[in-house]
Amino acid sequence: MKILEEILADISRNRKNLEKLDEQSQKIKKDGLKHIQRVGLLRYNPFSDTGGDQSFVLSLLDGEDNGVVLSSLHGRDSTRVYAKGIRKGKGEPFVLSKEEEESIKKSKKGK
Repeated sequence: MKILEEILADISRNRKNLEKLDEQSQKIKKDGLKHIQRVGLLRYNPFSDTGGDQSFVLSLLDGEDNGVVLSSLHGRDSTRVYAKGIRKGKGEPFVLSKEEEESIKKSKKGK
């Protein structure tokens, strides 16, 4: 009888430990969505008077498609850098250019 009680006590402890592990696993999974998971890079030439694809768009998104898009426009006389917030894969509050949208699509595909 004593052995059976010990086995039942072990089962009870194991069940509690599994519940704790499941809670921790769910928290880690939820927290993991907040980390940068998707990166997209697009190089392009926006101006006809410059050579090469010196301009680029870099998108950095988390597991919920929130993050930032960094755009660099390289011209003959200057280079300008812009940042736009991304919320659920859409520009917020700014409208995204076609290159920025393409970079986001690339990041979602993992390419």
